[in-house]
Amino acid sequence: MTGEPSISVFFPAYNDGGTIASMVITAVQTLRELTDDFEVLVVHNGSTDYTPQVLAELQSLYPTEFRLLDYPYPLGYGGALRIGFANATKDLIFYTDGDGQYDPRELKNLYQAMAPDIDMVNGYKMQRHDPLHRVIIGGLYQRVVKTMFGLRLRDVDCDFRLMRRGIFDRITLTERSGVICVELMKNIQDAGFKLAEVPVHHHFRAYGGSQFFNLPRIYRSLRGLAKLWVRLVLLKRVGRTPQVDEDATALGLPETSSARKNA
Repeated sequence: MTGEPSISVFFPAYNDGGTIASMVITAVQTLRELTDDFEVLVVHNGSTDYTPQVLAELQSLYPTEFRLLDYPYPLGYGGALRIGFANATKDLIFYTDGDGQYDPRELKNLYQAMAPDIDMVNGYKMQRHDPLHRVIIGGLYQRVVKTMFGLRLRDVDCDFRLMRRGIFDRITLTERSGVICVELMKNIQDAGFKLAEVPVHHHFRAYGGSQFFNLPRIYRSLRGLAKLWVRLVLLKRVGRTPQVDEDATALGLPETSSARKNA
């Protein structure tokens, strides 16, 4: 497979003890079919279940292919993604959640769609398999976000994405919450990168619960969206350059012993 691009895969993991092992194992098996040069990372932050024990076993199982970025406290979804993007070292970067609602084997479909002129391949859910209230709220969220930010893609919050690492030479991410997905897609669209979209399967959650669907988190997300809209839409519309807080672009988190050991 000489000449194939190298690939970094990473999963943010928080209380995903029942699913993260299968996600990592499936990712390794899939990557071996695609390229000889790959790495699998897990950004682990503050789990209270048995996720740490599972990750320790994975380190023993894949001593050269698996890298753990381990933080003993919650990073926020945005913080976890930013750490993953910053630590990915290969030509292409793929990420999805560690909760098992997407199948890493479908990375092959995104990889096939990554033509030379494509910068990012975004998955979109063929059918959402969640409780009814989540489906309804998720549909409303999609409409609101697409309208607010002028996003031209099918599925804003499908966290099943393959992109070229060079994207991050031209965009900056600052969000620590789940709003980072909107920030990512808006910045990529505004920078003129070319996107392709591929349908993917979405599965019922087999373990754990959603970290988003409770009233306090929904309120914080709506507030975060409003602030992001001011920064990425309103200020640009009136001809002002958004100011990026240097402290916000750096997570300010110490590298852990696990990260150093496996770098």
